[in-house]
Amino acid sequence: MNTQTNNKKTTRIERDPIYNLERELKIRGFSRKTVKSYLHYNKELLKFNNKSPKNINSDDIKEYLFYLKNKKLANATLNVAINAIKFYYAQILKRKFFVNKEIFRTKKAQKLPEVLNKEEIGKIFSVIKNAKHKLILGLIYSSGLRVSEIINVKQGDLDFENKILKVKQSKGAKDRITILSEKIAVVLEKYIKNKKAGNYIFESARGGKLSERTIQKIFENALKNSGVKKSATCHSLRHSFATHLLESGISIRCIQELLGHARLETTQIYTKVANNKLKEIKSPLD
Repeated sequence: MNTQTNNKKTTRIERDPIYNLERELKIRGFSRKTVKSYLHYNKELLKFNNKSPKNINSDDIKEYLFYLKNKKLANATLNVAINAIKFYYAQILKRKFFVNKEIFRTKKAQKLPEVLNKEEIGKIFSVIKNAKHKLILGLIYSSGLRVSEIINVKQGDLDFENKILKVKQSKGAKDRITILSEKIAVVLEKYIKNKKAGNYIFESARGGKLSERTIQKIFENALKNSGVKKSATCHSLRHSFATHLLESGISIRCIQELLGHARLETTQIYTKVANNKLKEIKSPLD
């Protein structure tokens, strides 16, 4: 009796149904953070419905999104999940859920940024005893950096002569140039004098760049110790940078360039929290 054994090996795509999603994201140059979140939401969608991608339908997607919404996810986070699912099913698998408008993005909440005034900034910095920590937060505020950007700054990105900082491969894989404070530059130049051009300016005790969470924790502790009663985050320093520049008369277009915003509308949110025009308005009671 002759028996035949099927020795055909399964391919990576057969073993991992969304391997082609990961491959496409990386080929197109999406950031590591975006790749991670897109893979997460698509894997969770399949797990939630216990189906393969080819059997997923629009009702399955809606039920999953409804499940996420019931977990009290913010609308912005929910939109990340929708974008992740849309990229895979519309662009990779060529399904028609989004073309036929069976799935919509959720309405994004219009919230004003939490901005710290200059007095509050001063209080926060005054309670920081660690010189390195103060320098980190000082550079974030004075140059309008994101937390994800400060951890990637290297010595070669600093131009002390022209007082500029090169922010490389930031959000959207874009480079930009922002300003470098004269006060920060003096301290920073001394701090990095023994570092090489390819080194991160702020490194962990074990070497290599700091984590985003480490910097967020530094700010949280400083905010708590300062007595400033605002729901501020480390990103509030970037918001404050933009707002204070606007209040000092810097054009919104210039601020857009410094922040690296692709759309002017994103930067214009700071016109709603700047105090320069509000101070001129008298209440009817007055």
